[in-house]
Amino acid sequence: MQASGPFVVSNSARIEIDPALKPSTMTAAFKQFGRIHIPGFLRPASAEMLHRALAAEKLWVCSTMGGGKTIDVPVEQLEAFPPDQAMRFLQLAHAEARDGFHYMFDSVRISDLAEQGQLLAVELAAAYAFLNSPAFLDFVRVLTGDPRPNYVDAQATRYERGHYLTQHDDSAAEKGRLYAYVLNLTPHWRTDWGGLLNFIDADGHVAEAYTPAWNALNIFRVPQPHAVSCVAPFAGAPRLSITGWVRQIDLSLLPSRKTP
Repeated sequence: MQASGPFVVSNSARIEIDPALKPSTMTAAFKQFGRIHIPGFLRPASAEMLHRALAAEKLWVCSTMGGGKTIDVPVEQLEAFPPDQAMRFLQLAHAEARDGFHYMFDSVRISDLAEQGQLLAVELAAAYAFLNSPAFLDFVRVLTGDPRPNYVDAQATRYERGHYLTQHDDSAAEKGRLYAYVLNLTPHWRTDWGGLLNFIDADGHVAEAYTPAWNALNIFRVPQPHAVSCVAPFAGAPRLSITGWVRQIDLSLLPSRKTP
């Protein structure tokens, strides 16, 4: 189901946090470690609705880099490449990934589409509305002990076999990034399928790793070195999530929006 407009959300697409979760009980852990994994974040029906929407989504683009710049290739176009062209595309990406920051995964840039009033699945419009609602922003403010968050951007991501995101720390002071988040929406995932959110210490070791567990919210302070490990060729499903940054921005710079 598609909707044109940033916050046109039907009652059937409303999204809710599990009311049993109390962010105040997690504040001390977050302040100590600068990151936290929260299982069962949404009400089950909300998580299931978002998973169905991502599984049915048709607007995916393969997002990667070439020469230090973002390259977006519609997945339908990529799938139509002749085998030799597809192999060359992958080889060029891997050559850049070997020694620097690089990524390859499928994406739907939810907040960009919503703010531009572009076509967007009603469930993803609902996700964007939810992420910018008092319910989510207040949860984050209490969890982090930080009153500054006032905006959340979002993209849907789909990591297929061979997709990855190499080490980086999300630094972008001019964008007002405070915290990064990943809302995992794959119903079943084995750790050995890869796609782990790895946090990397000063010695280059993996200090901690989060499996993309069903309906779990991962949130962490920016900047912080991290990476998403390559999804294994034998993975049994794509790694689905909604991810982005919790930010402090000048809200007057955003287009006018309808609230749900």
